Amino acid sequence: MSSTTLATPGAAPVFYDNGDHHPEQGTLLGFWLYLMSDCLVFAVLFAVYAVLGRSYAAGPSGADLFELPLVATNTALLLFSSITYGFAMISMQHGKKGGVLAWLAITGLFGLGFLSIEIWEFAHLIHEGAGPQRSAFLSSFFTLVGTHGLHVTFGTIWLVTLMVQVNKLGLTTPNKRRLVCLSMFWHFLDVVWIGVFTFVYLMGVLP
Repeated sequence: MSSTTLATPGAAPVFYDNGDHHPEQGTLLGFWLYLMSDCLVFAVLFAVYAVLGRSYAAGPSGADLFELPLVATNTALLLFSSITYGFAMISMQHGKKGGVLAWLAITGLFGLGFLSIEIWEFAHLIHEGAGPQRSAFLSSFFTLVGTHGLHVTFGTIWLVTLMVQVNKLGLTTPNKRRLVCLSMFWHFLDVVWIGVFTFVYLMGVLP
């Protein structure tokens, strides 16, 4: 908060804090708090799926619907995207703007590949009559997996926006800070997806 003083009544205020100073690690702390709140959101969705995941309402189960090879391919795409983002961070540390942009572009392509497969899976399930309204199991499945996919969508938009900023302004201190925040967000989505893959898909095909 800016502090001001008035020399004489009616005089213009003098600002001692012009806004140039950014509290050290303030953004990262705030972003960690956001990630913790997102953890709570996914924890609730996992808990709902744990309760409703076997409520098929005489409809299809995960063993009837899930195609593990396709889901494994999707998982690989997201895992590789985390690796390529790591290379982008290494390039950032070495001050290589071109390397950062190239690795971010590859990361974005992996993210788009992941989203494309997930959208195809949702469309295929709905076409087969296994939409979210079919049973409590499918409602909880679409909500959990769809929420994660929505996060990946926002992360991809953020990544493209950051690429434009880096290309225009270079590896400035604010852009480096934004790259670190997106890195935490992207790896967080990776960890959540491993939980989804294990808890929803692998356990879902068990009898």
